Amino acid sequence: MHIQQHSGSTPRLAAALFCLLAATACGTEPGGLPPAMDAIRSDQLRSDVEVLAQDSMRGRDAGSVDELRAGAWLAERAREVGLEPAGEGGTYFQVFPIHRTRQTPLSRIVISGRPFKIWEEAVVVWAAEGTFDSPIVFVGGGKAEDLEAAPDIRGLVVAAVLSAPDNAPPLGPDLSSRRYAMLSVRERARFLTERGAAAVILVSDSVAGGEYENIAAGWAQGDWSLQEGYEADRPPVIWVGPGALDLVRGRGQGQAPRLQAELTVERFVVPSANVIARAPGSDPALSGEHVLLSAHHDHLGVRFAWDGDSIWNGADDNATACAALLAIGQAFAESPGRRSALFVWHGAEEPGFLGSTWHARNPVIPRESIVAVLNADMIGRSSPDSAALLGSVSPNLTSTALVEIGLAANAAVGGFALDSTWERPGHPENFFRRSDHWPYVRSGIPALYFTALLHEDYHTPFDEVDRIDWEKLTRMTRWMYATGWAVANAAQRPVFEGDQGLP
Repeated sequence: MHIQQHSGSTPRLAAALFCLLAATACGTEPGGLPPAMDAIRSDQLRSDVEVLAQDSMRGRDAGSVDELRAGAWLAERAREVGLEPAGEGGTYFQVFPIHRTRQTPLSRIVISGRPFKIWEEAVVVWAAEGTFDSPIVFVGGGKAEDLEAAPDIRGLVVAAVLSAPDNAPPLGPDLSSRRYAMLSVRERARFLTERGAAAVILVSDSVAGGEYENIAAGWAQGDWSLQEGYEADRPPVIWVGPGALDLVRGRGQGQAPRLQAELTVERFVVPSANVIARAPGSDPALSGEHVLLSAHHDHLGVRFAWDGDSIWNGADDNATACAALLAIGQAFAESPGRRSALFVWHGAEEPGFLGSTWHARNPVIPRESIVAVLNADMIGRSSPDSAALLGSVSPNLTSTALVEIGLAANAAVGGFALDSTWERPGHPENFFRRSDHWPYVRSGIPALYFTALLHEDYHTPFDEVDRIDWEKLTRMTRWMYATGWAVANAAQRPVFEGDQGLP
């Protein structure tokens, strides 16, 4: 693991380094550390996380009443800490529709004469519809080398056995068997459908098979989109357990393997909301510009019981960052920066950062007034002394000046060793593009992503309050605040560097 070590300077020297580097990066005059650091307290962070991650919030599932209740609570807390409403119609809210497409339980799947019960014995990886009565062509592992004997799979129903995802680390803390299975399924599904397969059957290997029920429960929720009229027109991908291998290969069947399927979907629209608040800037010449600080307030709701717990609370993902924004908001309200600070708690991040995509397309302030986005997601777990500042190296770098401010702030108030391995090209998690800063980056806005990275309780019901490292959360919050403060007070806005391979 490559770790970028933090400075071993004394606090006074680190503070001086922060002031000097922040001034150099954005043309400010050297000054002191942010003035309202005392507004960020571990006891208040804990109190806010406990509310958002309690069982009564029912996991804050995207598009649910529980997510909207969490948003209403955040709006009230934003008012309490002194932030003004910045949503639509003089409120703290920006409401948007989610178009959801879900496989129906009436869908029927038969492989070589054997029926498979959907979500228990067969997972439809993404919502799809269609009728099939076709032979199955077995293509081994479903990779490029496996297609040499059958290079043209267009219009065919193909079956493959899962294997380790490309460029993946070994199984362990950085790649659990659950993540292995999800990455492998999606990678093979994308590869084979992009080559024209009419339908794909994926058979678990020994690693992925152990995670079948867990992942099936999540993917049964369906697909979400901001686009009306999603037609579920992608080729279906059906994931089955290891016992189906003989069926897709035709062994012992006395007949050629065959897929018979009738796949149907249902569609409906549900609301979600971004919670948006503002701390006006103090400089009349710069207050029309904004530093946008973001987090998402949804999680995964109530799902199947796992060791007796069916509420997927999402304490670290992402109640920690929601609490952090409240604390930073209080600091800016007490001591405003020269630029304004816009705080956005995005809705519906888990289905594919829908709230941030909506706001990036329909911002409540002029898009050109956003000078930088500082996003936080999962900042209260993992190693006490390490974290990640994603967007700090190529190919994810969006602004050298912004990165220099973030690194200087870490040296001054964070003190974390920074893990950059998840930004290496080809990393299977593609983590920089999986949170709410990404739609803004695609709009040409510089961004940094503060995170402690994944841990063993990621997207499980065990992401609970009692597992949060409160001291680390406090340091992460102060680091983010120091970064935002420096950007808000810089004489020059960070320049977007759009030539780093970003779309």
